[in-house]
Amino acid sequence: MPLAAATLTQLDKVILGKSGQVRLSLACLLAGGHLLLEDVPGVGKTTLAQALAASLGLRFARLQFTSDLLPADLLGVSIYEPAEREFRFHEGPVFTQLLLADEINRATPKTQSALLEAMEERQVSEGGVSRALPSPFFVIATQNPASQLGTFALPESQLDRFLMTVSLGYPDPRAERELLLAGGRRDAARELAAVLSPQALIGAQQEVAAVHVSGALADYVLALVSASRLHSDVQAGLSPRAALGLLSAARAWAWLSGRAHVLPEDVRAVFSSVATHRLLGRNTGAPSPAVAAQLLATVAIP
Repeated sequence: MPLAAATLTQLDKVILGKSGQVRLSLACLLAGGHLLLEDVPGVGKTTLAQALAASLGLRFARLQFTSDLLPADLLGVSIYEPAEREFRFHEGPVFTQLLLADEINRATPKTQSALLEAMEERQVSEGGVSRALPSPFFVIATQNPASQLGTFALPESQLDRFLMTVSLGYPDPRAERELLLAGGRRDAARELAAVLSPQALIGAQQEVAAVHVSGALADYVLALVSASRLHSDVQAGLSPRAALGLLSAARAWAWLSGRAHVLPEDVRAVFSSVATHRLLGRNTGAPSPAVAAQLLATVAIP
């Protein structure tokens, strides 16, 4: 727990004025989930990913997603070696511990879908061979607003692989003034010392998974999920995968608060980040934050 507090303190010194978003992002990784950072360019999404990798001691790789990016550019490719008379697999950037998929929605759906197996199974299949990815393994993807030119909307199956979506937003005037005087935080993020090691992070994840969930708390999660499936303004409600992810995220939030049991407040703290990108408007096809807020307001707390 002291190490978790130290990690948050260090991250807050780099990502100014966004302690809530930073805490959500760390909770996502502690829950073993992948993170989608969605916002306009230039608000610190890449810096946050770099700061998380450095603070957690994770091997980091960044891949810029573009319309001409091929699945092999991400996963790797087998190349014939004449001297050895056999094909040798050359690993792609995905063989790391934290992959930053920068501007993921600028790649074509074919390339986006190449991440599905890696995110779900923590492995890559190529040439009939399955290759395990390093442990731990996370994907942090950044996404520009769909209204911007050159973007391809992420399909529902891809969105569902992300445990949480976090939007940083513009900094408040005080934080932005400090940012201007300091000249940015990108270099500071890369130079951060590791507070945790990958092994310590895995241990923390095991502690998070052991945080107690009562029957009444599980009923509250079920009530939220059931209400989402009955809501008339969404294409489809939350899936069982989303319900499990919501509990995992709530466990991580409780653990960061120093508790060994989950409270309804923990569920409410993470609900919008877990649910919004899965609740697509029936008419718009876009994520609906208003529905998530309405569910929190109308579903009774046990």
